[in-house]
Amino acid sequence: MELTIIMPCFNEQDAIRKTVDALVNEIASNKLSWKIIIVNDGSTDGTAQILSTLKWKLLRVIEHPYNKGYGAALKTGIRNAETEYVALFDADGQHDFYDLLNMTRVINNFDMLIGQRGKTSHRDWTRRPGKWIISKVANYLTETKIPDINSGLRVVKKDVICKLLHLFPEGFSFSTTSTIAFLNLGYNVGYYPIVAVKRIGKSTVRQFKHGSQTILLIFRLIVLFNPLKVFLPASFYLWFLGLTYEIIYGIILYPKGIKLIPAAFFLMITSIIIFFFGLVVDQLSEMRKNNFN
Repeated sequence: MELTIIMPCFNEQDAIRKTVDALVNEIASNKLSWKIIIVNDGSTDGTAQILSTLKWKLLRVIEHPYNKGYGAALKTGIRNAETEYVALFDADGQHDFYDLLNMTRVINNFDMLIGQRGKTSHRDWTRRPGKWIISKVANYLTETKIPDINSGLRVVKKDVICKLLHLFPEGFSFSTTSTIAFLNLGYNVGYYPIVAVKRIGKSTVRQFKHGSQTILLIFRLIVLFNPLKVFLPASFYLWFLGLTYEIIYGIILYPKGIKLIPAAFFLMITSIIIFFFGLVVDQLSEMRKNNFN
């Protein structure tokens, strides 16, 4: 199959040569005509010098003049790919070539195939709470159980993902938001079991900063694609709160007083406004979906 491996790279001098050499050797030994695009995202260590020494006819290095972000590097690589499929592959040595090779053999039934990290894969325990929260939010908002929402190894149809690139962030949330977007637009998303090992070098992901940004981006995408998942719960919650307030203060505690508490009235009116506003946004969302298919 025609495939281009997109490898974003930022300050990976300890891992990049080993990762690329392993890929090149396996591609050659399996007689594949795959291509590799490495996007050096403004590295400030010795990564650029190492990349300048890598010589392979199907390898292309693209330089960002400064650090734009993980997502921005992926976008650059995807836009410059010329094959039917692209594979997203981290430069830190976590992924195995044969996992990718096996994924390409079953991608035909899917628009995006995500490498699902199993129990034997290396996990950073400090990130588990944040990932658990993000997964629960995403599962609720998409009404789908997502076994691995932010895996860095995935194979995707280029023409499909190119339609959606403008929706994805420039930073580390690219993997998460692309999964959400594909699911909400009805594209076929599959999962393939892989094993990820401990990365080489130090990660630049920041748990609180990037985790909170990811949750915000998830909500933005859901409001774009399925807004009632956000507006309806908010509307029902305010209506229930207003009704409860009226029952407690207007009927139980002060039965001879004011029959309609102003605060309760305000909450219930606000809930009605949010409900109808959500219906309007939902209609706009349905019309916009045609632009992404």
